Amino acid sequence: MDFGIKFGTPEKQRGACAVVGIFESRKMTESAKVLDKITQGHIKNILTSGDIDGKVNTSLLLHNVPGTQFKRILLIGLGKEQEFNEKIFLAVINSTLNALHKTAVADVMLFLSDFPNKVRTNDWKISQTVIATISSIYRFDQLKSKPENNQSKLRKILFCIDTQEELIACEQAMQQSLAIAHGMNLTKDLGNLAPNICTPTYLATQAKDLAKTYKLKASILDEKDMEKLGMGSLLSVARGSEQPAKLIVLEYYGLGKKEHPIVLVGKGVTFDTGGISLKPAAEMDEMKFDMSGAGSVLGTMLAVAELRLPINLVAIIPATENMPSGNATKPGDVVTSMSGQTIEILNTDAEGRLILCDALTYAERYNPKIVIDIATLTGACVIALGNLTTGLMSNDDKLAQELLEAGEQAADRAWQLPLWDEYQDLLKSNFADIANIGGRTAGTITAACFLSRFTKKYRWAHLDIAGTAWKSGKDKGASGRPVPLLTQFLIAQSRASS
Repeated sequence: MDFGIKFGTPEKQRGACAVVGIFESRKMTESAKVLDKITQGHIKNILTSGDIDGKVNTSLLLHNVPGTQFKRILLIGLGKEQEFNEKIFLAVINSTLNALHKTAVADVMLFLSDFPNKVRTNDWKISQTVIATISSIYRFDQLKSKPENNQSKLRKILFCIDTQEELIACEQAMQQSLAIAHGMNLTKDLGNLAPNICTPTYLATQAKDLAKTYKLKASILDEKDMEKLGMGSLLSVARGSEQPAKLIVLEYYGLGKKEHPIVLVGKGVTFDTGGISLKPAAEMDEMKFDMSGAGSVLGTMLAVAELRLPINLVAIIPATENMPSGNATKPGDVVTSMSGQTIEILNTDAEGRLILCDALTYAERYNPKIVIDIATLTGACVIALGNLTTGLMSNDDKLAQELLEAGEQAADRAWQLPLWDEYQDLLKSNFADIANIGGRTAGTITAACFLSRFTKKYRWAHLDIAGTAWKSGKDKGASGRPVPLLTQFLIAQSRASS
């Protein structure tokens, strides 16, 4: 898929298809008015006939419109002009793409002036459109013997802007969003793979391939290495599986190596049965997505490497399966983490925090500027925030605010939950330093409280993506989130440090 930017008014443009907006009550946008004028009222006549009323999610494709240099014109409903906002903009873009994919159109021109300026700047509109377009043509059919032959004919989108002054910002947004989209596609591919293929060893191989392509440094620690480091918590999760655990480390240096890096830690449970605390059978297949934190870290690393951001970035991925067996960890077992803290395992299905805590301790050796862990950690987060919003907790309010702002900018939102000391009491254990669960209440917060005990030496934030990493139902599949949020955050960090 190709994207480009032009400036000028509609009457001076040509191509296979132009997209113009129509507000409710059949009110034309400025580009529609221009095309209507040069077609001697043809568009107005179409609107008068009542074939499209301008409501959101409506469209009408016109062929052979007289007087224009476009083969087709797609009229797209924008809803009520006074109510047009970011949500409606994104809905309109998706409606536009859905309509275009049903045609043989190969290239199309979008007039950004059709969308009111109050929705944000043109560079933001371009960024969201690029990501939505790449997402709309994404297919995961690698595992099908006969992939479906329903590929879209769309190959190029041209964005038409009014002035040359905004060209640099728009071109930069286009390149950044392309990198984000590529990172999201990698994240989706890894999440959608069958768990008998996407094992810890497979993830390690993918990381090494990424390192080779983008000249990163890759280190893969096996179970013997982790035993020497004292990672008893991580290894306790791997005990029930025949697949060996891996600790995957990727290092990207866009600045001098003396600069403190940002560290991303991604939960990589490639399949989670719950262990001895076995999950219900219904929808257990979706537990192949429990490595989505790891997938999003690899996708973000790809985006950063493509953009060659001037930052130092380290990815740490603890990867394992969580399986029941005669050797599996039992409820009531006590293990010793790399930090030296002992953990009473009350529920083996609360395994994500057990592998993350050792990875967070391992992160200390990089003397990090910031550490962010990303994990499909708690069902409680889905209950609290649904499938729209990522849960955010942090030991640093400034860092939390920067992540929230990045999420708003990227349309990949997060919401901050409290991390007050009072919640720590829920993790008390009679037999160890800490229990791995805190009971039924405040499950998302107590999971973060657990992790916070291993992050006292640096600024840290935790993203719970249990509700946002994948979709269930007929559209089942990985979402690619929170690659946009993370990459936008790192772009902002690179600007601040330059």
